Amino acid sequence: MGLESRHFRLGFLVLFGQDRSRLRQYYLQAWQKRLRGEPLESLEALIASVIEQHPEYHDMLRSEDALHQDFIPEQGQSNPFLHMGMHISLAEQIGTDRPPGIRSLHQKLAIRLGDPHQAEHQMMECLGLALWEAQQQNRAPDEQAYLECLKKLAS
Repeated sequence: MGLESRHFRLGFLVLFGQDRSRLRQYYLQAWQKRLRGEPLESLEALIASVIEQHPEYHDMLRSEDALHQDFIPEQGQSNPFLHMGMHISLAEQIGTDRPPGIRSLHQKLAIRLGDPHQAEHQMMECLGLALWEAQQQNRAPDEQAYLECLKKLAS
């Protein structure tokens, strides 16, 4: 299954394919560049801004060990790279309004919650469900089901 359909974007993930270490290294490099005050490419700036919103991950991102660490949900561990990747995917979707209507749904939810970041956290539930179902059925994510899930959150 591809990570991108015509409207359902997970574009930044496509850049790295299945290479977990390379993707994680990019996070670490973007964060280190931000900390050193170096100029950032647009994707690096987006990643660094997401990292800034998650101080709980800052210590982990100082270590190369993070490149190889497994995060096991059954042991109560959440994957910070997956979490931040979902923020980045949502930022891409909201920024391009793809799928159509996601930007206004995010705005409504952010207003209702009083915080755009918390709105994204709630939206991740729908994104995660859409991706899980697509993976289970070996197909592209169902854009309409995803939008319906988001509409329920925003109402």
